[in-house]
Amino acid sequence: MIAYSRDEIISATDMARNFSSALNSILEHGKEKLAISKNNKLQAVLIDIEEYERLKEAYDTLKYIEQVK
Repeated sequence: MIAYSRDEIISATDMARNFSSALNSILEHGKEKLAISKNNKLQAVLIDIEEYERLKEAYDTLKYIEQVK
């Protein structure tokens, strides 16, 4: 399981109220990730588009390698 620091977790309510600020913390302030919690359970993670695309490419490559084995 991935560990999250307190400043990397935001409630869904706070995210809805402060979406622009949360997004800016990722895009402009270099925060790697922002975990979104609802009912005290982590539900989603906000990351920048470049990181998402890098992860998706790596995942697709691994899936392809598994298929050709």
